[in-house]
Amino acid sequence: MRKLLPLIGTPSGSHPGGRSAMTCRFRCGDACFHEVPNTSSNEYVGDVIAGALSRRSMMRAAAVVTVAAAGAGAAGVAAAPEAQAAPAAKGGSRKPQGARGLRFAPVAPNTADAVTVPEGYRQDVVIRWGEPILRGAPAFDPEKQSAGAQAGQFGYNCDFLSLLPLRGERGRQLLVANHEYTDEVLMFRDYDPENPTREQVEIAWAAHGFSVVAVDEDRRSGRLTPVARHQLNRRLTATSEFRLTGPVAGSDLVKTSADPSGTKVLGTLNNCSGGTTPWGTTLHGEENFNQYFANSSRATDKRYGIGTGATERKWERFDKRFDVAQEPNEVHRFGYVVELDPYDPDSVPRKHTALGRFKHEAATVRLTHDGRPVVYSGDDERFDYFYKFVSSKRMRHGNSRSAREHNLSLLDEGTLYVAKLTGDSPAIEIDGTGKLPKDGEFDGSGQWIPLATATADGAVSHVEGMTAEEVFVFTRLAGDKVGATKMDRPEDIEPNPVTGKVYVALTNNSNRGKAGYAAADEANPRNLNKHGHVLELTERWNRPESTTFAWSLFLVAGDPEDPATYFAGFPKESVSPISCPDNVAFDAHGNLWISTDGAALGSHDGLFGVATRGDRRGELKQFLTVPNGAETCGPIIQDRRVLVAVQHPGEVDGATVDQPASTWPDGPGTYVRPAVVAVWREDGRDIGV
Repeated sequence: MRKLLPLIGTPSGSHPGGRSAMTCRFRCGDACFHEVPNTSSNEYVGDVIAGALSRRSMMRAAAVVTVAAAGAGAAGVAAAPEAQAAPAAKGGSRKPQGARGLRFAPVAPNTADAVTVPEGYRQDVVIRWGEPILRGAPAFDPEKQSAGAQAGQFGYNCDFLSLLPLRGERGRQLLVANHEYTDEVLMFRDYDPENPTREQVEIAWAAHGFSVVAVDEDRRSGRLTPVARHQLNRRLTATSEFRLTGPVAGSDLVKTSADPSGTKVLGTLNNCSGGTTPWGTTLHGEENFNQYFANSSRATDKRYGIGTGATERKWERFDKRFDVAQEPNEVHRFGYVVELDPYDPDSVPRKHTALGRFKHEAATVRLTHDGRPVVYSGDDERFDYFYKFVSSKRMRHGNSRSAREHNLSLLDEGTLYVAKLTGDSPAIEIDGTGKLPKDGEFDGSGQWIPLATATADGAVSHVEGMTAEEVFVFTRLAGDKVGATKMDRPEDIEPNPVTGKVYVALTNNSNRGKAGYAAADEANPRNLNKHGHVLELTERWNRPESTTFAWSLFLVAGDPEDPATYFAGFPKESVSPISCPDNVAFDAHGNLWISTDGAALGSHDGLFGVATRGDRRGELKQFLTVPNGAETCGPIIQDRRVLVAVQHPGEVDGATVDQPASTWPDGPGTYVRPAVVAVWREDGRDIGV
């Protein structure tokens, strides 16, 4: 019997997934403890399939290394372990088997206060919170922080990461990272959450946003070293200038006293996952922006989870734009996909309103056959929806100024769609237990419902009773009106570059099936869904501009010994346990890599690889784990390197600067610091081959 590990720092089951109360406070403003914003009566896509026995049960492959659970770890603080590799659970020195790209001995579930990687792999911290990247920025001193210093230093709590080539600079790449949110209780000694100081607030403003930093590559290993003061290094913060573009720019809905034009926004907030475009820019999704705004009384704000009282961080005390009662339109200027041109340090990033306003998780791009970008994005909220945007403009190739300027406008014209899923089994056969319907599988069809179309001459609404501007600003309400399918926190959405299939990570929703909430349906038929699942979509004719698709269950997370789990038909005794899928990425072989957030099986969050095709389809293996209280974010899977952002280490209930729950990455006596980590093979060969 597999032994599951106890949760660290918080009573089991007290918070969604394995999250601590601190995570819920600072990352999303306790969203899961507030009333669910979506009170519409739309059909609900529940917690996809529990206990799905494989319809491919005749398929058998050679078993992978069985994962052995580590013993329960201590909940207290210990010295930060050296960078380490986990021994193979069994198999000795035998070369690991598996799908190409996944041939490594899986890491066992554990609660070590370290980043743990497979045997034969090494790791190194690329860059930490507070490291100077701009000319003139001081070295990090946690006891002498200032807003001015932080504005020139690497920001806090990375989520999305991108690595871009640096043309003409051999051996260098450009790292782009967003900084989702701040943990003030871990940043400032003796922090008083009821009475933050102006200096603390301004430091937090400077710790949000984006960092762009050049990195040197050690070609003998996978190590990356920041190049301080490189001419392309850049920081964007909560007070930097951003530009509204697309159909909402200039609308009365986004004009404020500070910006009567409705086109100029200060800052970007709570950027979560994103994407890298084929034309060399990065996209960043503004997610839990609602938590920064206070004193709302409007129904439209309630649909976005914006509170009626004070906020956790109390920013409204220091800038009236965060007080909805004083600046009612400021909140309408957040919740968009932001595009950054990292090759132009003087460019003003754009908030693309044509992609809709909601809690954007991801913004991943796939081109149509004629070169028009299609962008997929989830709305990370219980019972909310996932979307795609199909541009009407074609990408131009090349790096000329005119080509780059044209490509920066690609996401301002096109049609925004929301997904509606339908199962192909009678509703009576979906009982919420995970019992398969009579046809032996959970699957069905879906359609992309158009919400609005933006053109160079204006915008047209496809939603009765709403103008186009209202659709793009109140996109959740538009989804309600057209009957979109309610999902369980749609997170990252990625098209497979090898097959074209689209994968949707749904993290969890423990409210599923409770009294007063929607029950299971075929797309997500597991009640009390605390472990999450992954859906696989196939667009008609495998063309991203199609308005219909087929869907099926790919993965239902949890302990493989639980009958309410499913691994695309692969033998469950030969896979790693996984809980709460979040960010996803692909390698060159078409394997899906999944990072987790809030794992509810008692072990730490981690990064997993799973084959999506061939006779090992569904073979899932854990590649790494992260330290106490941390979440695995921003995975990048290169041929010879894996990068992850270790977000909010030490974010455990009751932790403070003086009583830390983690001493990662620098050991006892230091501040816990979010950081980016690179992992590579000792022998310098490709990952997992």
